[in-house]
Order: sequence, then structure tokens, then C-alpha cells
Amino acid sequence: MEKKINSNLKWRSIGPFRGGRSVAVVGHPVNKSEFYFGACSGGVWKTTDSGTYWTNISDGFFNSSSIGAIAISQSDPNVIYVGTGESCIRGNVCAGDGVYKSVDGGNTWVNIGLSDTKFISRIRIHPSNPNLVYVAALGNIFGPNQHRGVYTTKDGGNTWTQSLYQNEQTGAADLSSTTLNPDFLCASMWDVKRNPWMLSSGGTGSGIFISSDKGDSWTNISSNKGLPKGILGRIGTTISNTNPNIIWALIESEKDRGLYRSDNYGKSWDLINTSPDLLQRPWYYGHIFSDPNNQNTLWVLNLETWKSTDGGLTFNAIPTPHGDNHDLWIDPNDTNRIIMGNDGGACVSQNGAETWSTIYNQPTAQFYNIATDNEFPYRIYATQQDNSAISTPSQSPSNGAILPSESEFVGSSESGTIAIDPTNHNIIYSGGIGSAPGGGDQLHRYDKSIGQTQVVSIWPELDSGKGLKNHKYRFQWSYPIIFSPHDSNTLYVGAEKIFKSTNGGENWKIISPDLTRNDVTKMEPSGGLTPDNTYVEHYGTILSLTESPISKGLFWVGSDDGLIHISHDNSKTWENITPRNIPKNLTITKIEASPFNASTAYISGHNYRLNDNKPYLYKTTNAGKSWKKITKGLPENQHTWTIISDIENVGLLFAATEAGVYTSYDDGNNWHCIKNNLPTVPVRNLTIKRNDLIAATHGRSFWILDNIELLRQIQSTLAKKTKINHLFQPYDTYRIAYQMDAGRSKGPGIFYMLRLGAAATWKENKIGNNQIKQNFLDAGENPIYGTHVFFYIDQTPEKSASLTFLDSKGVLISAFKTNSNKEDSLKISEGMNHFVWNMRYPDSNEAIINKKVLSEKSIGPLATPGKYSVTLEIDGETFRQSFNLITDPRIKTKQSDFVSQFNLLIDIRNKISETHSAIVKAEKIIDQINQWKNKIDINSNKELLTQADKVQSKISAITSNLIQPGGESPEKWILPTSLISKLKELPSVINNSDTKPTKQSYEVFTSFCEKIDTNISRLNKVILTDVKKFTDMLAKENIPLIDIHQK
Repeated sequence: MEKKINSNLKWRSIGPFRGGRSVAVVGHPVNKSEFYFGACSGGVWKTTDSGTYWTNISDGFFNSSSIGAIAISQSDPNVIYVGTGESCIRGNVCAGDGVYKSVDGGNTWVNIGLSDTKFISRIRIHPSNPNLVYVAALGNIFGPNQHRGVYTTKDGGNTWTQSLYQNEQTGAADLSSTTLNPDFLCASMWDVKRNPWMLSSGGTGSGIFISSDKGDSWTNISSNKGLPKGILGRIGTTISNTNPNIIWALIESEKDRGLYRSDNYGKSWDLINTSPDLLQRPWYYGHIFSDPNNQNTLWVLNLETWKSTDGGLTFNAIPTPHGDNHDLWIDPNDTNRIIMGNDGGACVSQNGAETWSTIYNQPTAQFYNIATDNEFPYRIYATQQDNSAISTPSQSPSNGAILPSESEFVGSSESGTIAIDPTNHNIIYSGGIGSAPGGGDQLHRYDKSIGQTQVVSIWPELDSGKGLKNHKYRFQWSYPIIFSPHDSNTLYVGAEKIFKSTNGGENWKIISPDLTRNDVTKMEPSGGLTPDNTYVEHYGTILSLTESPISKGLFWVGSDDGLIHISHDNSKTWENITPRNIPKNLTITKIEASPFNASTAYISGHNYRLNDNKPYLYKTTNAGKSWKKITKGLPENQHTWTIISDIENVGLLFAATEAGVYTSYDDGNNWHCIKNNLPTVPVRNLTIKRNDLIAATHGRSFWILDNIELLRQIQSTLAKKTKINHLFQPYDTYRIAYQMDAGRSKGPGIFYMLRLGAAATWKENKIGNNQIKQNFLDAGENPIYGTHVFFYIDQTPEKSASLTFLDSKGVLISAFKTNSNKEDSLKISEGMNHFVWNMRYPDSNEAIINKKVLSEKSIGPLATPGKYSVTLEIDGETFRQSFNLITDPRIKTKQSDFVSQFNLLIDIRNKISETHSAIVKAEKIIDQINQWKNKIDINSNKELLTQADKVQSKISAITSNLIQPGGESPEKWILPTSLISKLKELPSVINNSDTKPTKQSYEVFTSFCEKIDTNISRLNKVILTDVKKFTDMLAKENIPLIDIHQK
């Protein structure tokens, strides 16, 4: 029952189209324009035009969105293998669920095992056998297990053998092979682990291994002559494809780190380059690739892209569209053909890296937190990992889609929370730890009106590179920033303490003690062999901070080390209210203070970084004196990121997990999936704005579930019933004015222009109840404009069903019925149904004869703002609901002006229909006469023939004034414009804005009517005289008559 109720809820992707991190790329070995990339938490994407457009091909098949490796068989390019879970294990890394395989070029996929490996770094396929595959699995970085190392399958993934294994915390970081000697393999093993407060790269398990028998056995060569002594860390390897005895290894080590080369299959090595440029953050990069056709050309990827043409002795930087580069594929048949994956997405080069395709066409942004402003349309704000803060409109009524150009830079912050000044949407505060300027917490105040950033950090001291215990304050990567809901001048920020400012960050006041466990043993320097202290591993910090929206001075605070505190007296005193039964170091990601009851709050937390993937949600109704776990219905293997309460209905909750979104109708007692068409992706944050549910995903940009009013009604009606027919009340709908389009081409394929000045690319397909779905390739989706009608039926009607729309006086506007031959017939099925009324009155008729359209119908006018109703009839049972069309809040048009516009448009529509009917009537008479001519003996009916020609000539002379001969031409400038063309163009003068029609519009319409009426009067006169005379002549000859009364 519940699944059927929620199944018709559809999310829409709004962008932005700005790529997120990719560490897995590959090109098709034959099709020169075909490439693939895996987003780190956004699935698998394919281009067939060298990166001009990308399409996701993993949605609906993959249960994990994190992609670590991808490979295509050279001998059968239809065979593709994808390893999930990335091995560039920064703090926001997402786990995978094994290996997926496609045998049809990515059209369909199946999971073929290794689900417990979690993080996969590389896949290699034998060049002549697509069933012989090697997988380098790093394994679970958050806890020890044996599912790691190198795996081999000889039967295309039906069975797997773990051919190389070291220990429970050492996995395979890289795997190299060649086509010239495919039996020879080189693997690097990496001893590494992560937890919330530490990354540790390096250990006794790290090393280099080779196999000469297709991976059946392996030899540890880490102690071979020339290699560094002591503890090793991450190692990148590559083998020369033209001379397989040459191996390069980029080695992180205690000492003598650098680029090593062997010319004898790894028996001995030389350190050939010690430049620090090549070993930047080796745990995150460590990527090296040899040119497939030139043993002297070598590439090293890290913050920059480095290329050597002398075998690795020297390197030069190569410009790319983004920094932080991870994966590279070079076509062995054409080394100018390249694809690269970096922290900005994937980019393609067809000219040897001289130029690259854009990364601004991939909706794979990784967001953390989310905020909205109060504009119309409202805008959504977030900080994007590996990029900047960004603002994207929730819709774009004037353009038809949300264009990339409509997204705005709103500060250089990549990691933190973002907060909009409630009184001035141009002022944006965000945490810029990572890539933004300024020391310490890097709190930025961006003024959009002038494009300037003021750094208002609590303590602007550059102190990265040392352990957290030596910092003045403890700020996390995504520390909280909030405005007081009771005082728009008051701003709060959380570290281990809470800071308050009432003057925009010019100065700050501490208003709390340390509200964390303050465990200094978890504040040591991070990184292992290579220190890496970037605030990601900062621990013992406040991660969630909120003030009750209904009780001023009531604060709830949650820390990343598992504590919850409350203050009832505006921060004067604090009480530890941590639930007794939660995991000790649970990361408290969100505290949601109830908007209905000051003593009620909800918390979400996760513990996956301590090898516990279970969801954690709790509720208190007595200000933390007791807590109840509320996770029934959530998957046991999806950790939770956030929980929020509806702002209208008590007990209606929403939760986001590592793979979806859920709702509860009963205050958390039971959860129901509302993911539907939302792709599998981590959802880091949710918010509600103007009844829309907005998701900040960590790999697929922003998504919106438009108007959750339906869920509110479900909560109060269907949620507790098992058998019912029900018509839900349509939610109030903004009436958005029609906008000019560009006269774009029609037909199947790709469309390129929404209107003049609005360039976007999309495909179209029909969905239920005659709706057109636009699938954009490079722009965000607008909501489907219209009144959305949802109705639930327990079983398919035995006879018929209908929807009728009425105005405020009960006058019929439109009716839609099942079992109708009309194109817009009503289609319904058992369960929840969805119909969109376009808010328009019926179109005019069309002028059509013998299935040829002489003049197309004219679209009906929009209904005016006001009250309307819809009636559902099912097998004699009737339901009715009222709803409102509301004025676009950006305009100030009076209701009387709306009515004036509507009345004129209705008059024009009716005159078009009248003119079409006259044209059809005239053309049918001409057609009947032509049919008669084809059947008679011309020589014996000369008098009749003369009269027939006279009739046709007179009628044609009249209709040529009404319509161009043969029908309307799309090239309207070739022939003189007909009256019907003039008349049909007139609505675009009137309905393009919500304004009263101009005086001249009335005058032009009056002049058209006079001319049309004159011609119709002449036509009727010809019919009553000349046509009647002709039919009388036919009657005397006993010939079938012309029907002069037809419509």
C-alpha cells in the first residue's frame, strides 16, 4: 500500500552542471568519440561526442554511486567492468558494493561480486580474453577485514580467487599490466586506515609485488636492490607498454621517496627523480601512467598534471580544466586521444592535451550543507567539495530550464556550512576550510552585490600542518554556522565552543564551555608517513548547532564525538543530555529542534568511520531527559546523514541516508522510502522551502521534490487506511505567464534552443496523461507548470473515469475522460495517479481537411488567478476538491487586468475557431466539386462545369484572404500574411506578460474581426447563391448534391 502511495512522487534535477571528483576514466578502443567516467559518488557516465554531453548509465542498476575503477575489454568493447568505492580516500569518501559488469556497452549492468571489498582502486582486463579480469581492492579503510588485495576471475566474474593478500588492513592501491606481455602484472599494496580523527598511510604491509603467470602467484619485490628501506606508504606503478621490462614506481616512504625505475622487470631499481612536485599528498594522489606507444613519455597526476618526455628525469606541468588529477587513459592507437579524471570531473582531449572538453556539463557536484533565500524563485546555496560556494535558482520560468549561466559564485568556500543573512540575500556566510583564503576557520562573509569577500574568522591564524591539540580552537571541515531564528542580527558558529556575533563577524564572544569529550589522544597529527592536517580529521568539535524556532535561547548542540547538550537559558548554563544507549563516539550530524514543541527534538548520527554502517536516529519529547531510537523501516546498511521536521504537519519527518531519502508519517515510528527517481547517491542534507523538499546530494548536485503538500495529505488521509478511493486537494499553483519561444524544430532527436537567448540541450518523451518530459543534458529541470492533481484508486475502474475542471462559478473549463479516442484522454491505473492541468482553457479548433492540416489550432488562454475546482468521477462515485491559482509574486497586476487579458484572448480564440470553421466549410465545398469533376463526362456537362469553376473561383478568392493557398506556410515571409495568420499571432502580443492588453491590441483585433466577418459574409452569400444554383443544376440532372450546410 505505502509503495503505491509514494510511487508517483518525482524528483527533479536542477544542477548545477559543475563536475565533482572523478578517479576512474576510460575510452572506447574503437569509437573515437566514446568515453566513460566514474564519479566518486555520482555513478557512471558516458559520452558519444568527446565530452560535449554526458549521460548517466548506471542509474537503476547500481546500489552504490561511488566509482573507483572502470575498464573496457579491448577484444570485446561491449564488455565493461566497474569497481565501486574510490581509493583516493579523503575524508568524504564513500564505500562501494563490489564489481558491476555490462556486456552491452553499458546499457544494462549486473553486480558480479566482491561486495565486501568496499573500495576498489583498479581493474585490468586481459587484452584478448574479456573473461580474464584482475581487481585491485583496497578493502575497507574503516576497519580490518580479509576482503582486500588482488582478485582474479577467469570466467567473467562468476567466480573469484583472492590471488594476492597481505593482512587485514593492507589492500591493493594500484595494478599495472601491458598488452605486449599480458602475463606480467605489477601490483602495489598499501597499509592504510582511516577513522574520524586520523588518516594513517604506511605500514609493514605496503610493498610492490609482481606476477609472471597471469596473477596466479605473486612475488614481493619490495626489498629488491635500489628500493627504499623502511616503512612504505602508497605506491603508484606503471609498466611500459612498448618495453614491458621497464617499470616505474612512485613511492611514498620514510626516506628516499620519489620516482623509481626498473629496466629488468623489477629485479633492481634506480631512484631517478626526487622532486617534491611528484609526491604531493601521496596518499591522495600517487598516480603514474606511461604512454602506451612511447617508453620515454610518462605522466604523473596530483595537484598538477606532470608530463615527462625523457623517461621521468624531468617533468613539465600540463594545464588542465581543474586541479587534483587522478586518472588518465591514453588511446594506444592514437595517443592524442585522452581522457582525464580530476576533482572537477572528467575532461577529454583529442589533440594530446593541448585543449580539453569542459567539466561544466556534469551534474556531479558534491555538496555538504544547504541554505535558501527568500527570493522568487528562491535560490539554493551550498559549498561544493573541490570547488566554491554556489547559488542555483530553484526554477527559471523565463528560460524554460535552469541554465548553467544562472548559477552564481557566492564565495570561494568548498567545505563548510552556508548561511544567508535573513534580511539581505546578498550577504552569504560560509566556512571556507580547504581551498579558500584566510587562516584558521576561514569564515567568509561574501557580498554578492559587490562581489567581495570579507574574512571574519573567529581566529584567523594559519595553523594547518600541526596536530589539533596545538590549535587555539577546534574547527571541523564543515563546522556549523547559523542565524538566530529570533534575531536576524545574531550569528552563531561552533568549534569546540560556541561563538556569537551581533555585528556580522566584526567581533565574537564565546558563549559556552567546551561541549565535546575533549579527548586529546584523538587530536594528534594526521597522515602517517606524510603529515596531512587539513581540518578533515579534526575531532572533538561541535558539528550540529540549532536554536529552537519557537523558544528563544533554547539551544541544542551535538558533537562529532558523541555528546549532546542543551541550554534553556540563552547559553548561561548547559546540560549534557546524551542518550545512554548511543555508540560512544557517534558523530552527531544533525539536531532538529521541533517547530511545534520546544521540548521535542530529533537527532541523526553516523558511525561508519568506525566500521558501523547502521542508521542512527533518535527523538526526545522531554528536552533530552529520555530518548527513543526511531529507525524502523530504514535499511540496516545505510548510515544516516540528517533528519528534519515538516514545518506544517506535526509528526511528518524526513531523513536522508547514504543512498536515499525517507519519510515518516508517524513521528519516526515507521519510515517509508520516497527515493523513487532520485538516483542512488548520498544525501547529506535536506531542507524545506515554500513546501518544496530540497536535497543536497554528495555526488549528483541538487534535487527537488516539488510541493510536499501531497505528503501532508497522505499523512492525514491514506496513511492509516488500506482501501480507499481518494482525490487529494491540489496545492495552490503559481500562474506563470507564457514566454516566447524560438520556433525550435520539431520531431525526434535532440533539441538545442528553448528560446532566443536561452541555449540548452534536451530530449523529449511522453509520460503519463499526455505530459511531455524534457530530459536535459546540460541544464536543470523546471517544475512541470500547472495544477497537479493526485488521486488514489484501489482498483482500475470497471466502466469509466473522468476529471473535470470548473471555474469559481461551477462552469466547465475542460474535461478529460478514459476510453476516449482523443490525444489527451485520461489514463489511470491502480494506486496513486498523477494528472497535470496546464491551467489553460481549451484550444481553438484546427482547420483540417482530408487529414491535411491547413491551419493548426491556437493554444487556449491561461485561466486568471482565482479559485477553481476539480471533480473526479469513478464508476459513478464522485469526489471534488477546490484549489487556487495564485499570482506570480514578482508582478503587481490587478485582477481586473487579468480578466481583461483573459476576455480578449478568449475572444481571439473563438474568432480563430470561427474562421477555421469557415475555411474548412469552404475547402470542403471545393473538394466536393473536385471529386464531382473527376467523375463526370466533361463534354456532356459543360454548363455544369462552367458553373462549378465559377463557384470554386469565387470561394477561392475569398479563402485566399483568410488563409494562404494550400494552408499556412512555416516561412511566413514568402507570401503575403493571411488573416488567420495575423489573428493567430495576436495572442503572443497579449499573453507574453501579465498585463492589461494595450489599446492598439484591441484596435488590431477589431480590424481583423471586421475583415474576417466581411469575408465570411461573402462566403455565406456565395454558398446561398452560387453554390445553391449549382446544386439546383445538379438536382435536375439527378447528380448527388453539394452539402452546403456542413460545418
